[in-house]
Amino acid sequence: MTHWLSVAVQTPAHSAVAGPLTYRSELPLTPGTLVRVPFGKREVLGIVWALADSPAPGWSEESSRAVSGALDGVAPLTSAWRQLVEFSAAYYQRALGEVALAALPPQLRDLSAVQLARRLKPRPIKSGAADADGPAKLSDPLIATESIALNDQQTLALAEFESKKGPFLLFGATGSGKTEVYLHAVANLLARDARAQALVMVPEINLTPQLEARFRSRFAPLYGGGAVVSLHSGMTNPQRLKSWLAAHSGAARIVLGTRMAVFASMPALKLIVVDEEHDPSYKQQEGARYSARDLAVYRGRLDGAKVLLGSATPSLESWHQSRPAGAGDPGGRYVRLVMPGRIGEAGFPKVRRVDMNHQPMKTVFSPPLLDAIRARIARGEQSMVFLNRRGYAPVLHCADCGWKSECPHCSAFRVFHKIDRTLRCHHCGFTERVPRACPACGNIDIAPLGRGTERLEEHLAELLAGETRPDGTPVRIARIDADTTRLKGALESQLAQVHSGEVDVLVGTQMIAKGHDFRRITLVAAINPDGALFSSDFRAPERLFSLLMQSAGRAGRDAAFITAGASGSEMWIQTFHPTHPLFEALKQHDYPAFAARDLREREAAAMPPFSFQALVRAEARTQDVAQGFLNAASAAAQTELAALPGFDAVMPRITLYGAVPMSVQRVANVERAQMLVESGSRSALQRFLAAWHEVLRQTRSLPAHKGLIRWAVDVDPLTI
Repeated sequence: MTHWLSVAVQTPAHSAVAGPLTYRSELPLTPGTLVRVPFGKREVLGIVWALADSPAPGWSEESSRAVSGALDGVAPLTSAWRQLVEFSAAYYQRALGEVALAALPPQLRDLSAVQLARRLKPRPIKSGAADADGPAKLSDPLIATESIALNDQQTLALAEFESKKGPFLLFGATGSGKTEVYLHAVANLLARDARAQALVMVPEINLTPQLEARFRSRFAPLYGGGAVVSLHSGMTNPQRLKSWLAAHSGAARIVLGTRMAVFASMPALKLIVVDEEHDPSYKQQEGARYSARDLAVYRGRLDGAKVLLGSATPSLESWHQSRPAGAGDPGGRYVRLVMPGRIGEAGFPKVRRVDMNHQPMKTVFSPPLLDAIRARIARGEQSMVFLNRRGYAPVLHCADCGWKSECPHCSAFRVFHKIDRTLRCHHCGFTERVPRACPACGNIDIAPLGRGTERLEEHLAELLAGETRPDGTPVRIARIDADTTRLKGALESQLAQVHSGEVDVLVGTQMIAKGHDFRRITLVAAINPDGALFSSDFRAPERLFSLLMQSAGRAGRDAAFITAGASGSEMWIQTFHPTHPLFEALKQHDYPAFAARDLREREAAAMPPFSFQALVRAEARTQDVAQGFLNAASAAAQTELAALPGFDAVMPRITLYGAVPMSVQRVANVERAQMLVESGSRSALQRFLAAWHEVLRQTRSLPAHKGLIRWAVDVDPLTI
C-alpha cells in the first residue's frame, strides 16, 4: 500500500518551493519522523510534516518520488515543536523547510541512517577513564556546589513564580541574585517531576561556560553528569549533535544555550529561563531573523511551560508588557517580579559624572578618574575601563591631503590595529599592512584618529607607569575584546586571571560589561559613551542605558573585597553632556524612571512597542538597482494587494516608507538599501507581509532588477 507524506526539506531562500513536498512511502510514517529523501540530484534530510491524502496535483504514483529511508534511531519530533517552527516560518517570512532544517544539528542533516545508528550505539567506558559528561572542574571557589539559602526578596519572587502562571519578567538589580532564583526554580521543577526538562538561555557564548559550571556543580551530583548539556555555535558539530540527541531523548534534564537553543527538541519541556532578556544577541541577524526571546514566550504557551525572563534592564517591550493594571489600562501580559536590592552587604556603586567640557582638549583619562584608579590599585582592588570600540584607532589619516583609511570594498573606514600593524575592515574583513607613507601624497606623517581599546590600554599603561601593587610588584593591565579572545581557551584564561586577582585594571568592550560575576572589581569607568545619545536609531538610548547600567553592575558585587573605611564601589562616566536625563536616571540606578520617559517619547512618536515594524533589505551591484527593486515592490503592493478581497481594510493601516541606503550602504562591493514598513496593528502587518511576499518574489524576476543579489524581510527589527 502506498502512503503519501508531506515532507519539509530545506529549499533555497525565496524560491517558489516554500512548503512541504509530497513523497510516497511504503510505510505509514508518523509526523515528525526524520527521513532521507531525494531532492533534485541529491539526497537530503527531511521531516515528515503531515500525512497527505493524495499525491501532489499533476503527479501520479509512477512519477512521484519515494522516501529513501527513515532515521529509526531518533524518535519523531513532537507536535508542539512543529507548531513552533510553523509559527516562526510564517511570522518571520521564511520557508518552512528552511526554519525546520536549520533548527536541527548540522551533522544530523549529513548522516545516513546507518551512520546515525552507529553514533547512537552506546560506547563502552574504559576502566579508569573519566566521565566525559561528569561535573565540570571548577577553578572558581565562589561557585557553590550546594543550594544557597535565598534572602527575603528572592524567596518572595520565587514564591510568586511558583504560584502564578506567567509569563514572568524578573526585574532584578545587578547583583540581586537572579541566577540563584533560576537555580532554585529548576531544582524545584526537577524534584517534583521525574521527566521534566528545563531550558536556560543566555545571550553570549562566553557566558555559557560560566553558567554551565554553576548548573553542573549543582545538578550533576543529583541527576548524573549527562543531565546538563550545552547548545551554542561555539561547539563542534559532533558536540552539538550529542547534546541535541540527549535533549531529544529526554536524557538531558537541563539545556543551556544561546538563541539557537530555543529550537532544541525537548519533549518534556516545562520551564524556560531567558537570562539578560534585553540583549540584542537574542535576535538572529541572518537567514530567518527570529527573536529567540519572543519565541521562548510563544514556545512556553505551546508546551505548557513556565517562562521566566530576567534582566536588570529589561527591554522596553518586555517592561511595557509587564506593566500593572491601572485606570482604563488592563495591564500587560507578563507578571513582573521585582528584586530591587543586592544580596549580602554590597551596595550599589556611586555614579560619578565627569564633565569633559571642563577638561583640557584631547584628555582621555580625567585627573579625578586617574586618581581614583590609582587609589584602588594601592588598596589591592580591581578597576574596569569600558570602551565599546576595539582596535587601536578607528581610522588613520593624512593631515596634508586629507587621506583616510577607507575600505575599498565598503563605505566604512579600516580600523588601525597597532599590535600587528594592520588596517582591518570590521565589515568585510579586508586587511592590509599599514602603508609606510600616505598612498595619496607620499607624506610619511600619517596618524591615528580616535581611540580603541588597544590604544586605551597602551595609554593607561603610560599613565600608571611606576605605580605598584600592595606587594610592590608592577601594575598589571589586561584587555579583553574580540581581538584578544580569538584563540580557543583565551577568554577562559583571561577571565580566570581577573577572578584570581592577578589583574589590577581590566580594559575591554561590551564583552566584559554584562553577565560576568567579577567579585574583586570596585570601580568601573565608561570613557566615551556620548555617541548613542544623539543617534538616528530610536533604540540607541535604550541600548546605552542598558550597557552602562550593566557595566556599573560589575562593581562592588561582593562587600568582602571593598577595603574597610573606603568610599565603596563607583561608576565613573566621562561625558560632554552630564545633565542629560539618561545620566540622571543612571545616577539614581532608576531604570523605571528611564523606561517611563523613553516609553512616553515612543508613544508620542508611535514607535514600538506602540506600533509594529518590518524592514525589507535589498542587496545589489548598484544602489539604484537595490532601491529600484524596493520602490517597485512598494508600488506593486499598493496596486495589486489593494485589489485583493478584504485588503481594503488592511492597506490604510500600513505605512510604506521610501527606500533609502543603509547606514553602511556598501559592504564587500555590494550596495545595500532598506525600506521600512509600519503599522499600528500586528495582525494587519502580518497579513500584509504574507501577501506581499509573493509580490516581492515576482518583482525580483523582472528584467529591470537583474542586478539584484538578494532580499530579505526582517520582522521586528532591532536596528534601523
